[in-house]
Amino acid sequence: MAIAKAERLMNLALCLLGTRRPLSKRELRESIEAYLEAGSDDSFNRMFERDKDDLRELGLVIETVENLEGEVGYLARRDSNRLPPITLDAEEAAALGLAAKVWQQARLAGAASGALQKLRAAGLPEDVDPYEAHGALEPRIPVHEAAFEPLMLACRDRRPVVFDYRKATAAHPEQRHVEPWALECWRGHWYLAGWDRDRGAERVFRLSRITGKVRSRGGAFTAPVPDVVTVRETVASWAGETADRSARIRLRRDAGYPLRAKATSVRELGDGWDELEIPYGHGLDAWLVEFGPDVVVLEPAELRADVVDRLRAVAKG
Repeated sequence: MAIAKAERLMNLALCLLGTRRPLSKRELRESIEAYLEAGSDDSFNRMFERDKDDLRELGLVIETVENLEGEVGYLARRDSNRLPPITLDAEEAAALGLAAKVWQQARLAGAASGALQKLRAAGLPEDVDPYEAHGALEPRIPVHEAAFEPLMLACRDRRPVVFDYRKATAAHPEQRHVEPWALECWRGHWYLAGWDRDRGAERVFRLSRITGKVRSRGGAFTAPVPDVVTVRETVASWAGETADRSARIRLRRDAGYPLRAKATSVRELGDGWDELEIPYGHGLDAWLVEFGPDVVVLEPAELRADVVDRLRAVAKG
């Protein structure tokens, strides 16, 4: 169905762009096979009006012209639907090239590569290498979670979603109804910020803990979308970045470099272990669990208990 509609829209656009005079509905119906197959005039009229609106929404400028006999015709003038010349300096070209290299996901990488090819065709100088200025950098945003693409589209289109989510402290996932706002990559993991309808509050979800498929739901958002969704700040506050206390941990030698970078003090214990003092805030237990057997919490006692509870939940599967 989607392919048939796309082909119909393309044929209509080509007809409107290729004509030098306005074409009537009758002429368009005779020129496009899908319209000829319409069962009745009413079916054709509804289909044509929808297609015309869809093309206009996509940016095609369609003029409606009435001739001397009072018959209405349609055309899309080329000069009204032509982009202005594109000119890029070396720095702008390098920025686009860098953006094209960021994505590892195949579908996004293909789109970025195709965009650069179109810029070349539009006049980007051949002597400008969009990668040269940043040849020493190899930026990557890894996207391994299957939930990324449907959530990205849902954020763009403002569509509510439903998915099964397993919290770090839970043995089994539970269904969540979410109005998605934005996606953010933080410490190599992707997070979704949105409005949790079941809890009536803003929540942040780690994509790697979404199980099964993300399903879209109809209807509008019930909560206002913030002008700026600070997913990074929210996740950071949950992971101890905005800490007001300290915790002592034992960390295996040559492990846990992110923890070492946050440590306020490091002391060698011998036997391959170090003792670190690190900032302690809400969510630090979830971060420590990620380092598995390389970390042992010494104090405070409540942090140690939280880490143990999370490890037991993971062990139960």
